[in-house]
Amino acid sequence: MSEKYDVVVVGGGAAGLSGALALGRARRSVLVVDAGEPRNAPAGHMHNFLGRDGTPPAELLAAGREEVIRYGVEVVAGRAETAAREDDGFLVTLDDGRAVRARRLLVATGAVDELPGVPGLAGRWGRDVLHCPYCHGWEVRDRRIGVLATGPLSVEQALLWRQWSQDVVFLAHRLPALSDEEAERLAARRIPVAEGPVTAIEVTGDALTGARLASGEVVALDALVVAAPLTARSGVLESLGLKPVEVEIGGHVAGTRIAAEPTGATAVPGVYVAGNVTDVRAVVVASAAAGLAAGAAINMDLIAEETREAVDAYRDQMSTMVEEAAWEERYRSRPAVWSGQPNPQLVAEAAGLPPGRALDVGSGEGADAVWLAARGWRVTGADISATALERAAAHAAEAGADVAGRVEWLHADLRDHALPEGAYDLVSAQYMHLPGEDRRELFARLAAAVAPGGTLLIVGHHPSDLLTTARRMHFPQMMFTAEEVAASLDPAHWEVAAADARPRTATDQEGREVTIRDAVLVARRRV
Repeated sequence: MSEKYDVVVVGGGAAGLSGALALGRARRSVLVVDAGEPRNAPAGHMHNFLGRDGTPPAELLAAGREEVIRYGVEVVAGRAETAAREDDGFLVTLDDGRAVRARRLLVATGAVDELPGVPGLAGRWGRDVLHCPYCHGWEVRDRRIGVLATGPLSVEQALLWRQWSQDVVFLAHRLPALSDEEAERLAARRIPVAEGPVTAIEVTGDALTGARLASGEVVALDALVVAAPLTARSGVLESLGLKPVEVEIGGHVAGTRIAAEPTGATAVPGVYVAGNVTDVRAVVVASAAAGLAAGAAINMDLIAEETREAVDAYRDQMSTMVEEAAWEERYRSRPAVWSGQPNPQLVAEAAGLPPGRALDVGSGEGADAVWLAARGWRVTGADISATALERAAAHAAEAGADVAGRVEWLHADLRDHALPEGAYDLVSAQYMHLPGEDRRELFARLAAAVAPGGTLLIVGHHPSDLLTTARRMHFPQMMFTAEEVAASLDPAHWEVAAADARPRTATDQEGREVTIRDAVLVARRRV
């Protein structure tokens, strides 16, 4: 199991599966590691889960596993023993020695109820020894209910359970003597107090029938309520340095939890928790909701990380893709990069111009320069790639000595190569895409190289092409409109003949015909 997942979820209860569901639906790779020990396993049914009220816990979890698997989530049986930080993620070791890697962890291992050491009590836990009136109160309504005092909040618990039955008994057990106020409140609600420690649970057949006191007296009961503190199952979290803290409710320690933000984020970046491991009060529906919230938070955390990485890669590509090494690599990677045909906007604009001196900017494999030379132009074909210029020269030679003799090939980066001012009757830059400021500076230098009466022709991919399915390049900062270029020209020295977004037909990667647009600037320098 060496594959790396976006998220490993430790714990396959309501919280863990709910988080896995959210992440699976977010198209994340997810592994759920489940030891199969849900806290509510002894209970026959769960309640107050809208639409699922009365569902056996095992049935809910089985349905949950089927749901997450449908979204590509993997579920394996096992116990996560330890987790360790590894590079940009975590290495999780299972109890059988397997190890899995994850970019993020969601730990939903739950908690353990620390039951009092009353003989017979643990065996009835979740059946007729209960803890939560909202989970089990309806099922024992109007029955005789004993509340075993385990701490300062036990009186409040007895008053709470009185809502479900008029026949509630307060078992003082080992609690210090009640205050006058506490005794008065119990008496007012007709809740009798049985003094003395409870020494055993009485069971007849397969039903709880009473609680035996140290005096030998048996208090007849149908159900026993115990407020058991919860201890977080925190082993895998402690291996990452996350220690549980005590939870106090009304001044009484109600258990331990792993501290976390409302999103489930812990003090260890990349580690999230949900359910009873962080919330001692969470019932099943609350745990499921917390798992969903944590899953969504993890997805957003991953998106933020991926965006940071994408920005770094984008900046790196922006800074390197226009450099000589990148162009050399591109040309050397295949025998021909371009079609060998002149660019259509050059043909449209230059066909009627009288031949003169032309500068072909970024001439590539030479199709535009050869087309101009064949029509009598004396052409300087400039490119940053020596490989491209070698091919261009070969194509010119194939066109004949007259054509080849009218082309001069210039290996240069025109961003820092000095161009003679006013030297060219035509300066053509076809699809010369550079980052914003570099582009503006280059276009200004190209404009300065146009002779009085000469033509400046600049063509590029229009930014609207990014909205079509045809564009493979997605660098908005390198794209421009003809209007932007026109605005940079001094009207006192330039007449803008055209500043258009000209449509043309192209084929996208799926073979569909789409309309794209060229940003076309045609400007003539005033004499």
